[in-house]
Amino acid sequence: MPTYDNPVISGFHPDPSVCRVGDDYYLVCSSFEYFPGLPLFHSRDLVHWEQIGNVLDRPEQLPLPLPGSKASGGLYAPTIRHHDGRYWVINTNIDGGGNFVVSAERPEGPWSDPVWLDLHGIDPDLAWEEDGTCWCAFSGPEGGINMARIDPVKGEVLEGPFPTWSGSGLKFPEAPHLYRIGDWWYLLIAEGGTERGHSVSVARGRSPRGPWEGAPSNPLLSHSGSARSIQNTGHADLVQAPDGSWWMVLLGVRPRGFTPDVHVLGRETFLAPVEWDEDGWPVVAPVPERHAAPGGAWHPVPALPDRDDFDEPILGPHWISPFTRPVDSWSLTERPGWLMLRATGDTLDRPGYTFVGRRQQHHDCRVTAVIDPGTGRGGLAVRLDEAHHYELEVGNGEVRVVARIGPLRQTVARRPVPPGPLTLTIAIRTSGLVPASPELTDGGTTGPDTLAFWLSDPDNADAQLLVELDGRYLSTEAACGFTGRVIGMYATEGVVAFDWFEYTPASAPPA
Repeated sequence: MPTYDNPVISGFHPDPSVCRVGDDYYLVCSSFEYFPGLPLFHSRDLVHWEQIGNVLDRPEQLPLPLPGSKASGGLYAPTIRHHDGRYWVINTNIDGGGNFVVSAERPEGPWSDPVWLDLHGIDPDLAWEEDGTCWCAFSGPEGGINMARIDPVKGEVLEGPFPTWSGSGLKFPEAPHLYRIGDWWYLLIAEGGTERGHSVSVARGRSPRGPWEGAPSNPLLSHSGSARSIQNTGHADLVQAPDGSWWMVLLGVRPRGFTPDVHVLGRETFLAPVEWDEDGWPVVAPVPERHAAPGGAWHPVPALPDRDDFDEPILGPHWISPFTRPVDSWSLTERPGWLMLRATGDTLDRPGYTFVGRRQQHHDCRVTAVIDPGTGRGGLAVRLDEAHHYELEVGNGEVRVVARIGPLRQTVARRPVPPGPLTLTIAIRTSGLVPASPELTDGGTTGPDTLAFWLSDPDNADAQLLVELDGRYLSTEAACGFTGRVIGMYATEGVVAFDWFEYTPASAPPA
């Protein structure tokens, strides 16, 4: 019997929401301050997911930069649904505009411009009754789950909002999803906060208006207090497969390192089977690292390209940029076969710079790129936010490694380099960690990983190791926030060219 490994979408892909249309599944995730917004995935089996686009990929959909956006701000917790022959996504921009709805005839788009809703809160959901009545459940500003009857086409609030359920008593009841299953309406929520206490709870009632009866076994799912390698499990959505089985997509993290453990990849998308007990309540076992795959046909999809030679006329949908990506800040045609980045800011320490990157999706991996700095300045960077990033930078006749950790910015290595194209590599490993300080010996390492910065490819005989840095300073627990590492190319002076970019996991996944 085929099995699958969790997470099913690795790296910074939090707050998953899923819907099924025939034999096809579609899933969206939060993107926070990054553009394009709301990555959209397709699958035929709930296990193999291919990114087919981004829901918000045009300046007309959201003013750029995201209005007033900051790290871990921007776009929170989307819900995707299919109704009356059309795809719908509802979402919150917490830094400008609030809640809005977009729709499309095809999941690949184009998606409509936003229709804004006068509802104050986060994590909105959409559900329809058989007569077409549309309900929006969301986390209200005063806490607890609110409900409103809306017209998603016109953006009108027709009834409410009114409080409906406050959860089982844990903090921050949020992320509601409403379903009609049999004779009951079920309200699935997250509570306990998005850290180690994160959990999933459920209630049911005969009407979307309530009243609601909480499940006697709430929380339905939580890894809090366990020694499981997957933690922070919550923010879930349910979907039924064609064979009648039920499944849950949810977020979780994979912390590593010395206590209290830290996670660096962000909150990822996991998959768990759902059963139903004799009283009609859903039952979910702890999220497995490996499990029997959903029944039906097996539809593997192509893996994310490990290497981009920049020969296509547009960037792939997995390339993202913080806050904005002005059209004149990058080009794939100015120098065919190269990605040209034009500096829009002189530092990565504050918003407004030019950066094109992709999510780190494996604990052990390597990123290599060929750069021609010309008379400019730029390179590779590993980013969590403006106050937490490492830079491998070329410019003014030298290569430098710069660490920004909170209020500290320091050049930790530098070498002279000749002009012309150079190969840069950042290698990330979880074994043979650098010690937390020179005084510590065996057993004294605390970080989840080590980041090694190389001039040239480490496999080349002439490669130079510049420095190795502790990865815990680029973790969510150190930086705070809701995102994960993004690794990419940047320019902070002039125009910088990149011939190719390669991302390689250090080892293949289990067979």
